[in-house]
Amino acid sequence: MFLAASAVLTAVPALHAPAFGAPAEKKKAAPRPQEPRALPPEVVIIGAGAAGIAAARRLLAANRRVVLLEAAGHVGGRCITDTAIFGVPYDRGAHALHMPDINPLAKLATGSGLDIYPAPPGQRVRIGRRYARESEMEDLFAALVRARSAIAEAARKGDVACSQALPKDLDEWRATVEFILGPYGCAKDLTDISAVDFTRSAERDIDAFCRQGLGALLARLASGLPVQLSTPVTRIGWAGRGGVEVETAKGKIEARAAIVTVSTDLLVSGKIRFTPELPKRQLDAAARLKLGSYDHVMLELSDNPLGLRADELLFEKSDGQRTASLFANVSGTALCMVDVAGRFGRDLAAQGERAMAAFAVDWLSGLYGNDIKRAVKRAHATRWNDDPWTLGAFSAAAPGGQPSRRILMEPLGNAVWFAGEAVHESLWGTVGGAWESGERAADAALKMLAARR
Repeated sequence: MFLAASAVLTAVPALHAPAFGAPAEKKKAAPRPQEPRALPPEVVIIGAGAAGIAAARRLLAANRRVVLLEAAGHVGGRCITDTAIFGVPYDRGAHALHMPDINPLAKLATGSGLDIYPAPPGQRVRIGRRYARESEMEDLFAALVRARSAIAEAARKGDVACSQALPKDLDEWRATVEFILGPYGCAKDLTDISAVDFTRSAERDIDAFCRQGLGALLARLASGLPVQLSTPVTRIGWAGRGGVEVETAKGKIEARAAIVTVSTDLLVSGKIRFTPELPKRQLDAAARLKLGSYDHVMLELSDNPLGLRADELLFEKSDGQRTASLFANVSGTALCMVDVAGRFGRDLAAQGERAMAAFAVDWLSGLYGNDIKRAVKRAHATRWNDDPWTLGAFSAAAPGGQPSRRILMEPLGNAVWFAGEAVHESLWGTVGGAWESGERAADAALKMLAARR
């Protein structure tokens, strides 16, 4: 900067120099124009997952000043699309858009330039080394219907564990029903799930997928937002008259309001300190909505040795908890996703990626023969329970804990709102639910800002 200024001064033409012997006048440097000082944000959003992105878009559309703080080095939260591991899109977290006809994300995706397409109908079941016959599939569907009806009936009388409500005569299909309704659908075993929460869950039997990845869609929707990555929040002060004070390793930010979209497990972990402390009412609510365990073991299988269609879903007729689901030939690629969840999935993930891949290969070999082992080119497993900024997959209320979702919707001091998939009574566990929750929190913050003005 100094060298550039000197060059300008020495280039002044000689005719402007004072006469010989005359006292030289000191030239005053022209005042430098001052850049306008950036106004502080009105709302700080903590977490750039689906809820945070939705909240930021809603607030910016209302011409409000926003900053979006993300602890990880990427946007999307539990929606990450990786293209480096296999060379094709690989959703390491959420993959499906449920009920696309009414899903807000599906509507936004239509104008995003990405390819959204419907999932094929139905699923298949493997019984040993063969596929279930039509009559056997009918038996399984009937058992699922009876189980759901029994849980709904129990929920009308009180909030018990889903496992307590199951019919006693599910017989040979009991383990399969428990896996489909529990670990596969809710990331927890039925003994750990509220019957009321389960019953209030919205329909999720029609799906759509993004060929470029659901994480890629969220990244597209976050384009242009004022995001600060790798900026974990360490403290939120929320009792000040002026609003909130949010502290990070990079400094403090003062704002009128904050929207907190981190997971329930992160809330109770103490990684973010609240001053005053987070009320026991909210802490207890978050604890009753702890995240379940749900992980992908992705296998790259050459030449489609399973003989399945693109995006085909498969279960096995199991006799215990050591089971999984298969999502074959993802978006027409050679990737096959083996999903492990619930208590078994948590224990397996704790053993590490090698053990997870070994289980997935052995499980498929038991269903299709040992030739599968030779078809595996590469493997990768997610371990969401060890992700430092998430600590799990998605929420499911513990027995008696369903009211906790509404408790988490309550603001702190009319200055802090919580959002995310756990803060939605019927779309919990979904990206669409997180998105709607973020928009709701943004609307509440807008009302507060308008009232104070």
